Amino acid sequence: MELALFDFDHTITVCDTYSRFLRRVATPEQRAQAWWRVGPWLLAYRLKLISATCIRRRVTAQVFSGRHAGEIAQMASDYARDHLPGMVRAEMLEQIQWHRAQGHTVAVVSASIDLYLQSWCDQLGLQLICNRLEVQDNRLTGRYADGDCGPRKVAHIRRRFDLGAFQRIHAYGDSREDRPMLALAHERWYRGRPVS
Repeated sequence: MELALFDFDHTITVCDTYSRFLRRVATPEQRAQAWWRVGPWLLAYRLKLISATCIRRRVTAQVFSGRHAGEIAQMASDYARDHLPGMVRAEMLEQIQWHRAQGHTVAVVSASIDLYLQSWCDQLGLQLICNRLEVQDNRLTGRYADGDCGPRKVAHIRRRFDLGAFQRIHAYGDSREDRPMLALAHERWYRGRPVS
């Protein structure tokens, strides 16, 4: 038995799919307010003054708080069907298919959200560990149901899988948040290159 763990954004895909989804679902009012509510946070993130976790939490609250869960789920389904396929790296899709053909267990481990990732993973027969938005009375709260998965990928992986049951673990990532996940693996790929 072997396990292959793939980060999603910038690893499987050529871009950050979560920020593109946020821009797609943001209301005109939210877009107008984004410059002063989120702009300074984005600048601080680009200057490496705050973490990806901080900016993700901020924009998630800004865009999703109070939104109808069913409406956002429909937008996410459309996004997964119409836009995600064009963002996927062909070579990474081939790598996923190679692992599947070998009979390996394959999981996407992402800080993006299940609303659009789940259907994409289901089509390919992949397991998914990711952020899930909290819902109360059919409204999104703007928070993650189980905290932000990004900095806790390893904890989520260990909760899902008995790592000792796998003869070999492969991991693919591109960011600081992925490094602890890569440390679990026998074979590690960082930004498309093997690392020791």
